[in-house]
Amino acid sequence: MARNLWIGKPGLLREISQAARSWDRSAELNMTEFRSLEGRVTAIAPARTTRRLKLSWEWLEPADAQHLTRLARRVNGPGMLGRNVYAGGAVAVLDPASVNLLDPLQAAGQSERSNGGDHWFTISGTMVISPFIGDAVLGDCRDEATAIGWRHGSWAGWPVMPGMQVSWMLPPDWNAGLSQAQLDWKDIDGQYLSSTATAGPVTTGLAPEGAAYVTPVGRPGATGMTALAGACLTVGEPPVAFALGDGCPAMAVTAFTDAPATRLPYRSISLDLVEVLGAAL
Repeated sequence: MARNLWIGKPGLLREISQAARSWDRSAELNMTEFRSLEGRVTAIAPARTTRRLKLSWEWLEPADAQHLTRLARRVNGPGMLGRNVYAGGAVAVLDPASVNLLDPLQAAGQSERSNGGDHWFTISGTMVISPFIGDAVLGDCRDEATAIGWRHGSWAGWPVMPGMQVSWMLPPDWNAGLSQAQLDWKDIDGQYLSSTATAGPVTTGLAPEGAAYVTPVGRPGATGMTALAGACLTVGEPPVAFALGDGCPAMAVTAFTDAPATRLPYRSISLDLVEVLGAAL
């Protein structure tokens, strides 16, 4: 995965090269226990777990510290794409410990909707997502020219910066001799810029100038039923089939500390972030 942490608003990610002093990326399980008078325990938990990140740095470079401070305090600054816009909203985080930027259910070929509309969409041709079969969904490709895109839950694609090396692996069930892996690059407004495509199940490309998002695309190249589990999207590392999806969710800063280091202008910074559907801050 990406060797360093990338954090910021989509289109304005910044690489934090200094390793964090402490780093907790535990998911919030939201498990609730009910104990009966007889002592029996009933456990209830939602279907999804929420990502949380807790990061802290000592002696952080001033420019990096200012970037994190702006995110926490929702203050616009240099490099805001020439837009006088409110600086609130969700933050994108490319976690260097993630091995697959797809949503966990998406990587596993699962969906909270019977039609899979939360994770996949048809770009051209026809593919019908079937209801659950076991714990996964299947796609019925009815046109050899079909192209299907993987959908990010919050943005027009997965946030990237120009020059990033992105790799994309199709579900292993797809025919390697007929399928084509493709990366669609988009600007900050979600408008299409260009594509990187390779015959076969894996493609790697560099984000072009002006790219703020990437959408992974697959062309099965044949009709019939095909599985959607096992795909993998990575930055800077080779993709691995059936890797756990860590996601690249929209996050909000929920806690922030800023203390001057013993040698100015360095700073000691800590951030707490939580996965959100939206950040109306």
